[in-house]
Amino acid sequence: MFKKLFDQCVKLAASKFADYSLALLSFIESSFFPVPPDIMIVPMVVAKRERYLKIFLIATLFSALGAFLGYFIGYQFFSEVGVKIFEFYGYENTNFLKDKFQTNDGVFSWLLILFTAAFTPLPFKLVTIFSGFIQFNLILFFFTCLLARGLRFFIVAYLSFKFGSTFPVFLEKKGALWATIIGLIVVILSIIIYLIFKFYV
Repeated sequence: MFKKLFDQCVKLAASKFADYSLALLSFIESSFFPVPPDIMIVPMVVAKRERYLKIFLIATLFSALGAFLGYFIGYQFFSEVGVKIFEFYGYENTNFLKDKFQTNDGVFSWLLILFTAAFTPLPFKLVTIFSGFIQFNLILFFFTCLLARGLRFFIVAYLSFKFGSTFPVFLEKKGALWATIIGLIVVILSIIIYLIFKFYV
């Protein structure tokens, strides 16, 4: 099933409806859909490199907006819908996320989890849903999603723009180095966001 969905998204990336398809995929991936927008971003940018900024912006905006749907599911329908989505992704016990939020530094811990999930291949939709369930600060939630998703999609779009069809080769040769650098950036930005929220919000 996943391969069929993946192949269909790649086909849509080459269609005249590519922008709309990317917007829809970015929106629903943040709340329940398994295929990440990256698989459309790369071929779209490679096909039309001059549009990489527009493609990155579409993916970022609609992914952040789609996170609201995940938040709403968790806030209003966690028991009826949210739990089913967790089970679909192989997480039958949701207490492991609640424990992270209920520590002494619960807000910071959850902020780091949210930022990391938005930026990495971790199941972002599970974190958006659970954010609604624990009623995490909605403003902080949105801007964290916007920043993390924007950073992720910009890197994907820019590297696709810069390296074109050789991007997969670049990842194979220097992927480990980039992963280390990006990991440090994620941690630093998460701390900055938390400090801003703590002292000014």
